[in-house]
Amino acid sequence: MTAGELIALANASGAGAGCPRCSALVCRGWESMPGGFDRSNLRCVGTLRAPGDDDPTLAEFHPAGTHGWSDSAPIAPGWFPYNRCDVWQCEGCARPFLRYTEYGGYYTDERIREVRAHLVVNPPPGTAPT
Repeated sequence: MTAGELIALANASGAGAGCPRCSALVCRGWESMPGGFDRSNLRCVGTLRAPGDDDPTLAEFHPAGTHGWSDSAPIAPGWFPYNRCDVWQCEGCARPFLRYTEYGGYYTDERIREVRAHLVVNPPPGTAPT
């Protein structure tokens, strides 16, 4: 999916806390997927992964001094961790989310973040990460 498609998806779902199927996901910034959440309430609708990119960048895009866990961090599809995300929607209300798996030395952590249209950006190629 492109940044424009992601924005359209977020705008189409409207804003809100979701429905009973997804209201447990309070994830304005990246969070670990809640252990008891029924993942069948979400359906995969796309990906932000670039086709054929077997080694996506680990550089992050934070032009306003945000960090990876910030609620206000931009959603920049070509930058980490967004370049490793799939796009999901709630089966009940179509609220969109991004999901990826963080692989640490001794663990894996499935992470989720709600897509808010005003945070989606498409920085031009060559923009320096901060």
